[in-house]
Amino acid sequence: MAAAGDLATYPSRRRVGLQHPAPLPTGPGQESVWDYPRPPRIEAVDVQVAIVLAGTTIVRTRDVLRVLETSHPPVYYLPIEEFVPSTVAPTGGSSFCEFKGSARYYDLHVGSRTAARAGWEYPSPSPGYEALTGRMAVYAGLVDGCTVDGEPVVPQPGGFYGGWITSNVVGPFKGVPGSSGW
Repeated sequence: MAAAGDLATYPSRRRVGLQHPAPLPTGPGQESVWDYPRPPRIEAVDVQVAIVLAGTTIVRTRDVLRVLETSHPPVYYLPIEEFVPSTVAPTGGSSFCEFKGSARYYDLHVGSRTAARAGWEYPSPSPGYEALTGRMAVYAGLVDGCTVDGEPVVPQPGGFYGGWITSNVVGPFKGVPGSSGW
């Protein structure tokens, strides 16, 4: 009888998690998401981030933290208190990150427009991630636009992850078809 971990017996295990793509080459001023750490690292960055919903800038701030994790574009965390009043409302649901802990979600509102579950925070982050307390990340694909130092961002592919792709970050990025085992 084959052992439970025998790859010949369980061929699907051969594919999952063992085959990573080749990182794309970086140019001047670029960084590869394949050089980011796991577990993720938090870093303060000197950039201006803005988010627009229904033609209204709901936040513009230089108080920015980004989380860097292998194969993911950066996720930007902004102080919830810097969002325009009444544009952020807690909503149902939660999720769990093995590193950061339990997340709760927010709807973003401007007038009659609602971006459901477009933002999330870690109200009581796991040890090592306390700097994220009171900060929210936003799915770029659920709002009209997000910028980093004026550059429009592209949402991380796949809809599940919340990374922001800018010209200074190269992949390939987790979230593209076939990347579930990365």
